[in-house]
Amino acid sequence: TLSTPFRVAGPAAGHALMRTTADPQGLTVLGTLNNCASSKTPWGTYLSGEENFAFYFGAGDKPTQDQQRWGAPKSGFYAWDKHDPRFDLQKNPNEFHRFGWVVELDPMDPNSTPVKRTALGRAAHEGAWVGVTQDGRAVVYSGEDARFEYIYKFVSRDKIKQAGNGLTQAQANQDLLDHGVLYVARFDADGKGQWIPLVHGQGPLTAANGFADQGEVLIKSRQASDLLGATKMDRPEWLAIDPQSGWVYCTLTNNSQRGTPGKPGVDAANPRVNNVMGQIIRWKDANDFDGRTFEWNLLVLAGDPANARPEAKGNIKGDLYACPDGIAFDKQGVLWIQTDAHATQMYKGELARIGNNQMLACDTVTGETRRFLTGPTNCEVTGVAFTPDSTTMFVSIQHPGETPSDRSD
Repeated sequence: TLSTPFRVAGPAAGHALMRTTADPQGLTVLGTLNNCASSKTPWGTYLSGEENFAFYFGAGDKPTQDQQRWGAPKSGFYAWDKHDPRFDLQKNPNEFHRFGWVVELDPMDPNSTPVKRTALGRAAHEGAWVGVTQDGRAVVYSGEDARFEYIYKFVSRDKIKQAGNGLTQAQANQDLLDHGVLYVARFDADGKGQWIPLVHGQGPLTAANGFADQGEVLIKSRQASDLLGATKMDRPEWLAIDPQSGWVYCTLTNNSQRGTPGKPGVDAANPRVNNVMGQIIRWKDANDFDGRTFEWNLLVLAGDPANARPEAKGNIKGDLYACPDGIAFDKQGVLWIQTDAHATQMYKGELARIGNNQMLACDTVTGETRRFLTGPTNCEVTGVAFTPDSTTMFVSIQHPGETPSDRSD
């Protein structure tokens, strides 16, 4: 709940920008906000992302540059700032910095304290997904579900430990995600790319540019990524790692502001203006998941070939869909795709023939896509899990019957 104590760990723990009157040490945060996707780690814990946390805060008439960069509204969408000074940024500006983290919890230990892992960077995280290098280190991929934001990966310093000496595997790895290097992705036009380190003292990430130390780099990861020239993406959502090939897939759900006045134009990875349909991008890191370079391509551009506007046609092979969001691989290598077109879009305009949000199966070799299920009206199909023997699938359906005015997600 919003009153549950969360431990702050990693380079930003105890940082001056994390301290408040209620928590002068900057080590304990009450609650977590807007947790979106979750994933299971190889050591048995769960990771979730604090997405769209800014909506709960109110910055007043004169927001700072930092608050503007992070999208803090004048008054919180939920009006919490009018009733709880904790969410009034004029009174408690540092409370803002205490959200936007990847949260780790141990579901098998009710006595454990959930942790905000600051080494993974602050962002409007959709979620975080873990790969394992050949030498046993963890690599955590994450995307920031916001227009023109970034894709990140974190490479742990240490190897994943096994259970032993009276510790469960989760307990043995309780500090694993506190030490390592965070990178942000740059997708180049030639189908190659680079992972750029967010490390204090490297390149422009210096005190002269507003980064006093590594903690501040992570708290201001958006500003750091801006300076590093990372690629501004069309709302990165879920990621999934192909267990057979090692390619990493990421849904870019949509971005209607792409190419509008004052906003970034198209690029190779985000090739459509007024991108209401979304796309799925994929990459393969050089040699291993910790590779500093990668090759990439677009699996698919969502859309409907019947549309007049070229940017809304897409290139789907099979059943049509728009706004890809949740994705996951099963053990057989099938990519399951879930969609999240908003209630204001359904059955209208360029999405007139798309229908309700749905779940599809994709053969990533041929690109063929087939619809598996259709959700209730105005729902989001979000989340999938499989039993270990692959005989049962669990699918999450969110806010069926939502009206365009609801804020249910």
